[in-house]
Amino acid sequence: MRANLLIALYAFLGAAATGLAGAVVLRTIRRRSLTASLGVVSGVGVVAMLAGTMAVAWAMFLSPHDLRVVTTVVAMAAVVSFATALLLGRWVVARSRELTDAARDFGEGGAFAAPPVPATAELDALSQELAATSARLAASRERERALETSRRELVAWISHDLRTPLAGLRAMSEALEDGVAADPDRYLKQIRTEVERLNDMVGDLFELSRIHAGTLPLSPARISLYDLVGDALAGVGPLAREHGVRLVGDRVEPVPVEVDGKEMSRVLANLLVNAIRRTPADGTVAIAAERAPDGVVLSVTDGCGGIPEEDLPRVFDTGWRGTDARTPPAGAGLGLAIVRGIVEAHRGRTTVRNIPGGCRFEVTLPTGDAAQA
Repeated sequence: MRANLLIALYAFLGAAATGLAGAVVLRTIRRRSLTASLGVVSGVGVVAMLAGTMAVAWAMFLSPHDLRVVTTVVAMAAVVSFATALLLGRWVVARSRELTDAARDFGEGGAFAAPPVPATAELDALSQELAATSARLAASRERERALETSRRELVAWISHDLRTPLAGLRAMSEALEDGVAADPDRYLKQIRTEVERLNDMVGDLFELSRIHAGTLPLSPARISLYDLVGDALAGVGPLAREHGVRLVGDRVEPVPVEVDGKEMSRVLANLLVNAIRRTPADGTVAIAAERAPDGVVLSVTDGCGGIPEEDLPRVFDTGWRGTDARTPPAGAGLGLAIVRGIVEAHRGRTTVRNIPGGCRFEVTLPTGDAAQA
C-alpha cells in the first residue's frame, strides 16, 4: 500500500509541475489563435504523463531499457495528440472566421447568413442568435424608414398648410394697415378664424409630440360610455348641421370604462369630425358602443365611399391624408394619429375597415372592471 501511495505522489508531483507550467504558457498566449491553445493543452496532457512516468521511474530505479520504452510510447502519444489538436484547432478557427465574416456583413447593414458548414454547438448557438438579431434589426430598420418617410411627409404637409393661412393673414393685415379693406370687420373675423386654425394645428403637433415621447399625462376615471358619447355628439352637432350630415347614436350601451375623460373625448371628436367632413350632404354618421369579449368597442361609421384597400394600413400614420387635396379643412393629417396614440395609451387598439358605402373606425377599450383587475 505504501509503495502505491509513493507512486501516486511522485506521479502527481511530476504532472502538477507540468500543469503549472502549461497554465503559465496558456496565460501568456491567451490572445493567440485557438490552435495554439489546443496545442498547449494536448502537450500539457502528454508531458504531464511523461513527467509523472519519469518521476516514478527515477524513484523506482527502472532500467534504462524500460525507461526508453516508456519514453518512446509517450513520444508517439505526443505526436498523435499534437496532430489531433492541430486539426481540431484549424477546423474550429476556420468555422470561427466564417462566422466572423458573416457577422461583419451583417454589421455593415446586410442580412446575416449563417455559414453553410456545421460548427460546434456553441458556435451554432451563436450563429442562431446572430440570425435572430439580424431579423430584429431588419424589422427595426424598416420601421425607422417608415417613420422617416412619415416625418418627411408631415413636414412637407405642415409647411404647405401653414403657408396658406400665413399668406392670407399677411395679405389681410396689410390691407387693414393700408386702409384699403372694404369691410374691416369681415377681415378681422377671417383673421380670427385663421389664427384659431393655426392654434389647433400647433395643439395637435404638441399632443402628438407628447404621445411619441411617452409623456402623455392620463387621469383615468370610471366613466359611462353613454355620457361620453352624448357629450361628443353634442360637441360636433353644429359641424354636422353645417355639412348637412345626420348624426345617429342610438346603439350606445351604458358600459363603464376606466379612461381619461378629456383625452377620450378628443378621440371621439377627432373620429366624428373626420367622418362628418368625409360624408356627403344628406349622409349619415353613426356612432355605437357595444360590449365585446375583450372589452368594449366604440365604432364610428361614415358615408365616405370607402378607402382604397392599399391605403387602409396607413390611415393612422402621422401626416397621412390619402389622395385628398392638402388644403383645409382636411387638416394636417394628425387627427387619426392622435386617436391611435391616445387609445394605445389606454391599452386599447384602433382599426378601420370598409363597409358598403363608407368605412367604419373601431376603438376597442378594456371595460372598467378589466382595467381595475
